[in-house]
Amino acid sequence: MRKVFSLPDLGEGLTESEVVGWRVSVGDNVELNQIIADVETAKAAVELPSPVAGVVAVLHAEAGQTVAVGAPLVTFETTADDSAASSGDDPDTARTDSPEAHLVGYGARAETAVPRRRTAGRAPATPTPAPPAPAPPALAPDARPDGPRSTPPVRTLAASLGVDLRTVTGTGDRGLITRADIELAASRAGSGRASGARETRTAIRGVRKHTAEAMVASAFTAPQVTVFLTVDVSATTELLAQLRADPRFDGRRLTILTVVAKAVCLALARHETLNSRWDGAAQEIITFGYVNLGIATATDRGLMVPNIKDAETLSLLELADAIGALVDTARAGHTVPADFAHGTITLTNIGVFGVDAGTPILNPGEAAILGIGAVRHTPWGYRGEVVLRDVLTLSLSFDHRLVDGEQGARFLTDVAAILHNPLPLLTLL
Repeated sequence: MRKVFSLPDLGEGLTESEVVGWRVSVGDNVELNQIIADVETAKAAVELPSPVAGVVAVLHAEAGQTVAVGAPLVTFETTADDSAASSGDDPDTARTDSPEAHLVGYGARAETAVPRRRTAGRAPATPTPAPPAPAPPALAPDARPDGPRSTPPVRTLAASLGVDLRTVTGTGDRGLITRADIELAASRAGSGRASGARETRTAIRGVRKHTAEAMVASAFTAPQVTVFLTVDVSATTELLAQLRADPRFDGRRLTILTVVAKAVCLALARHETLNSRWDGAAQEIITFGYVNLGIATATDRGLMVPNIKDAETLSLLELADAIGALVDTARAGHTVPADFAHGTITLTNIGVFGVDAGTPILNPGEAAILGIGAVRHTPWGYRGEVVLRDVLTLSLSFDHRLVDGEQGARFLTDVAAILHNPLPLLTLL
């Protein structure tokens, strides 16, 4: 009998996915849970396993095509035993809409490696999603010594466009070849111009499409205000230098972002309006008793904002580990949809790009986003003299429906005060 496998919902609120490449062809025999395709949602790259064992009869989409959730993806010829196992199936054609196989984000998940502390007597206001399962190793960048580094979807795209990966220079993390690198190489080959085409057209899809829609919705929904504050962070940079030199913290990613993350969690305890959400449909303001801290992360697929659940329960060192794991997972393309859900406030570290300040746009549904500028060794007034000090600028954008100017300013000055004198954080390591 024939079974039609429709594209399942691969994450909260996602309505479509792009078929990056097929691992099977019509006529192939497949086993249960065998990977049949690489698909890309607006949030993550996913390996799609077969929900049945059988023969591939029809592929309903081509590589590069966007498919709506619930639309037919693959038709399988299955045996009678397989059909009997599915109660209620039509004897001729049955649909397999539920994720019988363990898709990314489904199924049992391992315990997180980062210990979590819970404030006594207080539980999160809403259930916290379970930590993600370890990422499938097949989607990790190819690190073979005899070839360039890339991911399976990128290699599939290169093959479909006739691009030799050995001729491409990767612009991603540590030389990783990205989709944009492949598309640029293909456009140059097609035009015959060594310096590149005069114009290149790239389809708006995946993460870029999702980010654009979210930012437009945010900008035209919430009245956003941005305030700035420049602060002397010399004490924080000295503290970080001491911690990095301590053998006990060897290998820990202790950065200015780590300290700002902890400072934000501490300051939110005094300024809970910054940790809230406007529910227009219910005409309510939701104030959260927990902090799901979003970390804006630049990846070769675009900007992503996964979040650390219950960040306020983590120590400084635990936050360092959590941020490092979050960023590594996002850049490898293994972030699961649950890690993007239920964020309450976001940090964006524009300083790593050499930028001093900006006007960050709110992550949709959140009351605030804090931008962290570059640390500059700058002449500064200190104890009655002008001396060189480490200085950075904080940029806080907030939803003026939820946060008054005074509340935003007081929150920002509290964060700055911790960065100016972080010694109390030593008791929270």
